[in-house]
Amino acid sequence: MATHRLTVQQARRIALRAQLLDARRPVDLVHLVEDLTFLSVDPTSALAPAVDLVCWSRLGNEYWQGAVDDAISDRMLFQLRGTVRSMSDLPLYLEQMDRWPQNETMRQWLADNAGFAREVLELVEADGPVLAKDVPDTARVPYTWGAEGWSSRRSVAEMLEALNMQGRLAIVGRKGRQRLWDLAERAYPQVEAVPLEQALVERVERRLAAEGIARRRTQGRAGDGVYWVDLPGEAVQVEGVDGEWRVDGDLLERADEPFEPRTALLSPFDAIAADRPRLLDLFGYEYMLEMYKPKGKRRWGYFALPILHGERFVGKLDAKADRKAGVLNVFAVHEDLPFDGATMDAVHAEVERLAAWLGLGRIDYAKGA
Repeated sequence: MATHRLTVQQARRIALRAQLLDARRPVDLVHLVEDLTFLSVDPTSALAPAVDLVCWSRLGNEYWQGAVDDAISDRMLFQLRGTVRSMSDLPLYLEQMDRWPQNETMRQWLADNAGFAREVLELVEADGPVLAKDVPDTARVPYTWGAEGWSSRRSVAEMLEALNMQGRLAIVGRKGRQRLWDLAERAYPQVEAVPLEQALVERVERRLAAEGIARRRTQGRAGDGVYWVDLPGEAVQVEGVDGEWRVDGDLLERADEPFEPRTALLSPFDAIAADRPRLLDLFGYEYMLEMYKPKGKRRWGYFALPILHGERFVGKLDAKADRKAGVLNVFAVHEDLPFDGATMDAVHAEVERLAAWLGLGRIDYAKGA
């Protein structure tokens, strides 16, 4: 296989095009999820939930908060562990669900709690959709975590997640911030499973198309059921960057096409931001989510958003929504690269769009922000 050579600029454009972060906008939510292949789920809501922020960054202010949950309720998307995917991808996961779990510890826990699983399924069949709080904890062996072990309703949460991973329960919406669970047979369409080996090949091909460019050997994603994957695609070397990379063939052919840039504020859980080594290799951009750090040790803030301007990541936005006061508090705009006037105007315009999307009538910039 011949190895292609790319400049850093070409590599960046490929990555940004793949992640729909150039000037073109996706046509709708379902096509967006199909193109990205997944959305990460995280309940942190300093501004908005991760799935909503990722979608807003691509679709703009026409996207409404909660649209992902609406699409799950309407059976257009489905949630698997910490990811949301297009329902059209369900056949690629059914055989994996049948074989889950591979982990022997989880296998044993489920075997010890076969009666608990049966009772959960019977309850959901009779009363579903149900919330986790409606499910009695009848685990024979409590689910424990950590050196000391703790359970406190953890057994219920873990059993619901396990039955979801096995394709027996499905998340069918939300009530407030709580998930609603129903039988998968009532929520999922009747479709034929793609054989697992074929499904894995198709999934990694689509993953590469969604990332554009990635290390040949890279970590699996949540819900993939594998820790490492070897990516297909065209072999490339990136100027000034060590190691072997893979590029989606269609995007490689477009590497020299004119690039239409824009400015975007991204969720820390955005796929392009979550791969920290790739961010550093291709964009020279250092990023870390600091919400788990003590306040005094944070450099950029509790939930700082990566700032994309054109083909570069240029800074971080430290902001938080005060919904009660109707204010977007901007504590800092960290400049990794010194902003010129045009960059500052573009970033401020995006902050204004963010506030409008969140329904906040005022932006308060801290002194020096």
